[in-house]
Amino acid sequence: MTILFVLLTFLVIISVRYFIEPKSEPALESEIVAKPQPPRVKREYGFEIPQDYCFHPGHTWVTKEGLNDARVGVDQFVTNLMGKIDHIDVTGTDRWVRQGQKLITLSSGGTKVDLLSPVEGVVMAINDDVLRDPSLLTNDPYENGWIALVKSPDLKVNQKNLIQGPMVASWMQNNVARLNAMLSPSPALAQDGGGPISGLLLQLTPEFQQKVVKEFFLS
Repeated sequence: MTILFVLLTFLVIISVRYFIEPKSEPALESEIVAKPQPPRVKREYGFEIPQDYCFHPGHTWVTKEGLNDARVGVDQFVTNLMGKIDHIDVTGTDRWVRQGQKLITLSSGGTKVDLLSPVEGVVMAINDDVLRDPSLLTNDPYENGWIALVKSPDLKVNQKNLIQGPMVASWMQNNVARLNAMLSPSPALAQDGGGPISGLLLQLTPEFQQKVVKEFFLS
């Protein structure tokens, strides 16, 4: 009887504690799209080059996140050339894009520029913050200014077609040299070196704008 009494008392205590103790709140679900990790940045030839990023020849970038996830954006050459960006359009979510297909359209002062996807896959998410505030793209193109998250099953294969590693800085420098040659004798390079003069594209005639866009953005 004594043992039975002890067991009953123990069960009563557990039952009372269950009903009177506050229940812990369930853990909040993690965001579908986590904030990107700050990239390691190396400065070469006047350019800020994020490490472990791959670049499409049309000046978009991709960095791997997870097994098949790829975060996509545009590089500093684009943001310098266009200057203040007024509006950003992106292919809608759940859409399949091919590598080299139009993904992004940037608008600045009435000039629109189409930019190509660096990878093939399904657009899973779009950065609403950068759509609401395009200055994020201008001021922070490699982190908070990212454009879209793409599910890319063939990411490793796609990356083989992109510019990466030690080739990025020299490729950027070559682009500026070609731009200078196209616009000679007008200067295209900023006084402190690196990318083009901010907003340079808008200072060109429509004919020259088309030539620059076709030459450097491949669209």
